Amino acid sequence: MDITFNVKNLKKVMSQLNRLEKDMEPDFQEIVKGGAQLIRGEAIKSIQQGAKSGIVYEKYNPRRSHRASAPGEAPASDTGNLVSKILIKQKDKNNTQVESGANYSAFLEYGTSKMQPRPFMLPAFEKSKKPIAEATFKRVKRKIEELVKWVILQLLYKQQSIMHC
Repeated sequence: MDITFNVKNLKKVMSQLNRLEKDMEPDFQEIVKGGAQLIRGEAIKSIQQGAKSGIVYEKYNPRRSHRASAPGEAPASDTGNLVSKILIKQKDKNNTQVESGANYSAFLEYGTSKMQPRPFMLPAFEKSKKPIAEATFKRVKRKIEELVKWVILQLLYKQQSIMHC
């Protein structure tokens, strides 16, 4: 048994798919910006609110006690400088970067020969990947559903036009 079918208006379908790609560009740009903001927020939260179990020591000017982070924990906030230097930079319309501009950020993130790492950027990225992917999937799904509805409406309109003639 053979089943034969013909596809008509393939160029029109491809044109609609190309339109979908162009229509998605603002959505993707919004997701990139929102994802960067999410990563930044997670990094800041881990520094300001995460549990710290390192040593307690006295600091001066101003005089205060400070509990440091233990190896593997996010750094403990002290002056707020590290948090204030976590910034989002828009490189171009599709490329956004989250960076920590404190001159000691890399030492905290990766450690040194005398200090174990206190990562805060990579864990923030890892924690944010799934919500960013889910947001992307939801946007793409919604746009495809809109396109399918539009195509169905076009088909129904053409079918009604044929029936009325």
